[in-house]
Amino acid sequence: MVIHYKCPSCGGDMAFDSGSGKLSCQSCGRKDNIEDFSEEFITTTFSEDEAKEYHCKNCGAIIMTDAETTATTCSFCGAGVVLGDRLSGAMTPAKIIPFTISKEEAMKAFTSWCKKGRLTPKGFMTADRVKGITGMYVPFWLYDLNSRAKVSAHCTKVSKYTSGDYIYTETKHYEVYRDINIDYVKVPVDASQKMNDEIMDKLEPYSGFKDFKTPYLAGYIAEKYNFNDRDLLPRAKSKIGKYIESYISSTITGYTSVNYNSKQIDISQKKAYYTLLPVWMVCYDYNKAEHTFAMNGQTGKVVGKPPLCFKKVSMWFGGIAGVTFIILKITSLIMGGGLW
Repeated sequence: MVIHYKCPSCGGDMAFDSGSGKLSCQSCGRKDNIEDFSEEFITTTFSEDEAKEYHCKNCGAIIMTDAETTATTCSFCGAGVVLGDRLSGAMTPAKIIPFTISKEEAMKAFTSWCKKGRLTPKGFMTADRVKGITGMYVPFWLYDLNSRAKVSAHCTKVSKYTSGDYIYTETKHYEVYRDINIDYVKVPVDASQKMNDEIMDKLEPYSGFKDFKTPYLAGYIAEKYNFNDRDLLPRAKSKIGKYIESYISSTITGYTSVNYNSKQIDISQKKAYYTLLPVWMVCYDYNKAEHTFAMNGQTGKVVGKPPLCFKKVSMWFGGIAGVTFIILKITSLIMGGGLW
């Protein structure tokens, strides 16, 4: 099933506009609230081959997609299409964060980010080798988790005091117990096989989730999840593990030493939400190599590994070494009485 959103005024193709948060006509500029958009201007067509092949209602061209694609644009006429049958039943997202940064704003932010690279080659910093920038809704699972921790530790407090000619050391021993109950809300884990997990994690945080509506996808690319919430639950537990450890440590303070006898941590899933989060993917060509960067489509945060200029790196480390040598020389002179 292919869904098109047509302009009530001129019949042109409509797409979601990140600036206004409305459906915007690509021809006459008309804007409509998503909640108020009339169903009579939504056209749908059905395809016998649900897995791969669809037909564009706007120009009739065949749209070939991956099985995971849920929204795309027609390669011939540029119309935004939503593949509605891939968003039904268990595949229907519960939440979404719409794009708030337009393509033009994303390009400007990426250019600015490139120019801040102190150790990148000069040619890279011009940001004029962008091969493509694509707005994509990446599938995530958001987890509501509960963690229960039971901790036993042996702690000591050591103090020293003087009495007459003697210095005494006093050590007090304590048996410490903690029973901790913590809830974590909406912990994100990306569910796309194509996306780099490390990059997706670094794009966080996201906020301001909305109930899912298909018009938000118009004009963008979107994919459905490759992994369900059970598959990714171990990753979600791993993500909050370090925060649980940190919280436990924060409750046992003021001691000279802390030795844990036992630490039992149980994490359980309370709820999981299938969610689509906005990401701008930037393809950058430099020195006959392609570099991929990702940008949070809500905050503008950029993540990626730019190339390094080894000459700049050498100069940078050389500068640090030079400053360190001067500091050590001055310290040596002071300690040796050669400088007052």
